[in-house]
Amino acid sequence: MRLIIRDDSDAASAYVANYIVDRIKHFAPTPAHPFVLGLPTGSSPLGVYRKLVEKYKAGEVSFENVITFNMDEYIGIPRDHPESYHSFMWKNFFSHVNIHPRNVNILNGNAPNLEAECVEYEAKIKRVGGIDLFLAGIGEDGHIAFNEPGSSLASRTRVKTLAYDTILANSRFFGHDLEKVPKMALTVGVQTVLEAREVVVIILGARKALALQRCIEQGVNHMWTLSSLQLHPHPMIVCDEDATLELQVKTVKYFKSIEKVALAQGFEQILPSKIRTGPAPETVIQAPREVEEAQSPTIVAPQPTTSRLLKASTPAAEYPVRSVSPDADLVPDRMASRIPDPSLTQRLTPGPEQSGHRVGAVGA
Repeated sequence: MRLIIRDDSDAASAYVANYIVDRIKHFAPTPAHPFVLGLPTGSSPLGVYRKLVEKYKAGEVSFENVITFNMDEYIGIPRDHPESYHSFMWKNFFSHVNIHPRNVNILNGNAPNLEAECVEYEAKIKRVGGIDLFLAGIGEDGHIAFNEPGSSLASRTRVKTLAYDTILANSRFFGHDLEKVPKMALTVGVQTVLEAREVVVIILGARKALALQRCIEQGVNHMWTLSSLQLHPHPMIVCDEDATLELQVKTVKYFKSIEKVALAQGFEQILPSKIRTGPAPETVIQAPREVEEAQSPTIVAPQPTTSRLLKASTPAAEYPVRSVSPDADLVPDRMASRIPDPSLTQRLTPGPEQSGHRVGAVGA
């Protein structure tokens, strides 16, 4: 786990934007080998999007060969609704850079078959070779995407009912009218996020401090789905000072010291390399499917713990089938039959029929 702490939200946003630009430039995407970027909505990434737009306009980065997959979308509101996540992304990011509309992927909350939409979304991600970097924000209860507390850490893209706290928090975008806030959404799953080669989360403000503390200082817990990042080989959290208010002082000093030592050595903790962002197509050696599945997880294709439990190809069949009981008759087992000494097979205390009392006659 990498934790990068900056003085304020602007500095944290700038760090994330610079990191994404460096990753894209190092990857050197082409039409045949695009960089695949996962993106969130909400207030936390707004500063990152502004910085990315500035860098594009300054000629520092191009999004021409970048494919994006958004985390989620509301169910039931029109695509052109001002608060739909389609509108959010085009207003705050896509319309300001040179990304091709055909390379933008956002879930359709008005699809005639929502489950089929989710299955196809997962299939699209696989067809482009997986997500190279997934940017994420979190809710105050520590949810990542719309994976609310209690979500399975092995979940994939699916229909999700929103928690009341999330509806209440999002009501600020709907004139504080709870009736106007969608109650359901389509969202990528925790497992979908964990299968990205890198996950970068931006956390800003004191309201997110408890969620950050649960993720950093406590164990993996499906009630705080952000904590699932502990299962990923390359997670990074970037936050401002306010978001660290619930962390222990020694925790903050520890992560700051790691960054300080790394910078003194001339690199930012992890050296950029082609292996971290995926090899170019000409360097990929195709192996038989059986061999691929038998190999251990690698940096190129990280395989979180949960992915080794579930091997299915679609959300509809991702859970293992219950085992079938053997056809043979079950033989009752008595503890007495396990004791070799026959004299000990008798009851040590008398049964009800021998005790001189009728069952149910106590106190009579």
